[in-house]
Amino acid sequence: MTVSRKTYIEVSLEVLEENFDVAIGLLSLEGFENFCEDNDILRCYIEEKDWTDKTRQRVGQILRDLCGHDVPIVEVKVEEKNWNETWEATLQPIEVSDRLAIVQREKPYTPKPGQIVIEINPKMSFGTGFHETTRLMLRMIEEVQLPNDVVLDIGTGTGVLAIACRKFGNRNSILAFDNYPWAVENAIENAEINQCEDITLELLDAEEDLEVIFARENFTLVLANVNRGVIGNIFPKLSSLIGKAKLLVSGILVYDEDWLRELLAQYGCKIDRKITEGEWLCALITKN
Repeated sequence: MTVSRKTYIEVSLEVLEENFDVAIGLLSLEGFENFCEDNDILRCYIEEKDWTDKTRQRVGQILRDLCGHDVPIVEVKVEEKNWNETWEATLQPIEVSDRLAIVQREKPYTPKPGQIVIEINPKMSFGTGFHETTRLMLRMIEEVQLPNDVVLDIGTGTGVLAIACRKFGNRNSILAFDNYPWAVENAIENAEINQCEDITLELLDAEEDLEVIFARENFTLVLANVNRGVIGNIFPKLSSLIGKAKLLVSGILVYDEDWLRELLAQYGCKIDRKITEGEWLCALITKN
């Protein structure tokens, strides 16, 4: 797959490290796609076409509300690249649970007896196991997935959630998609690394293609590790599956739990189970 490179704006913000998670959660709602943490500097990446005066003003207001003062916004135009390259070089294996470890490809790791090891070459995609939301989703998948579940992974990133479903013993079909070509390319590579080539990985858009996707399979487990904005936009369609399918969502800050509950209530749904790590929440959604 040949991937065309886009032009991005790198926005550097001086934010206390303790506020990174909240800042990332809020800025992702404004169109920022990637984030790199560098001591107390948060580097945020947004497509040039989306970096408008309105977005700049919104970012300024978010930072004032979060930090209590004006924060300088330093911006520079960059070509799409692997912004996490230096960070990747320092990644260490992480044990998601006693049963699962995520390691960067070709990094040495001695698994525990019976432990599943997933090798990831993260590149630019989200979902290394090194972010709380990915770990939360993996732990919940381990709890709720059945071997015969038909799985849909929305916004697959590195493909790690779909790969974990297969490694945890799923024997049915798995469809994973993302709306970024480089993410799909990365997920395909990671599926091959982990001998999971039978996972279907496609370039699709959650906000435009869901109804067509739903018509393809009778999904019984749906994974959505995205962000509050995307969940809010697609939940009216997702709600049609709940009852027939289990829905796991993450990418939501613990501060947004009330918002999530109010959204679910509009469609006769509820949080059946939740787990948290740091500032982040993962929830199993069911009908009332």
